[in-house]
Amino acid sequence: MRRSWAIQLVRRTGCRYAALCGSILLAVSAYGANPFLDAPDDKPVSANFRGTEWGEEIQEEEIPLTARVVTTRVAKMPWGAIFKIEFANIKLRVKKRRKIPLDYFIVTDDRIVLLNEEDNDAAVKKISALDKPPEFEPGDVYGITTGKFNHEDGPWTTTIEVKGDECTYLASHNSGHFKKVVWKKGVGLVEYASGYGAHADGYRLKRTTTTQNR
Repeated sequence: MRRSWAIQLVRRTGCRYAALCGSILLAVSAYGANPFLDAPDDKPVSANFRGTEWGEEIQEEEIPLTARVVTTRVAKMPWGAIFKIEFANIKLRVKKRRKIPLDYFIVTDDRIVLLNEEDNDAAVKKISALDKPPEFEPGDVYGITTGKFNHEDGPWTTTIEVKGDECTYLASHNSGHFKKVVWKKGVGLVEYASGYGAHADGYRLKRTTTTQNR
């Protein structure tokens, strides 16, 4: 059965999946920390983000949107770590509050990979007990440390590219749906955006603070 664009976008923007096919195996080595997503300990780190949102229920073309993004290391392994990134204190000018689901990422020294199981908390416990990284779909890779990575899945095209001190993930659908995530060396997440085609609904948030507040 052919999946609708909505189901496909949901998969790209953080909903659950079960199958792990066409996978890649990350190389196992001593974890030397990932320059784009790392933390010295398990204490939550917060940063302010500011941007805009749009949608069919919004009269203006775009309206201001702000949020506090909290990044927490929830597991540490010899080969990597697992981080939780959640959006709190979302402030906007419309009655219907926008909900941005939290994300879990498995991080090795050269990859940032989306963790998206039915029960992420249980998955964190299981994966953190492994002596090597599990296998992942290429479409779940959200960050690399050098070069460029391309992946196509039906109408979806994903490009991940490192330029200077930033790594940009961009997944786009041929009808206009997209998701963009930007990581910065020594900082972490600096941009997070998602939208449905024809400007029907979406948002874009960029980091405004220059230091990590604990």
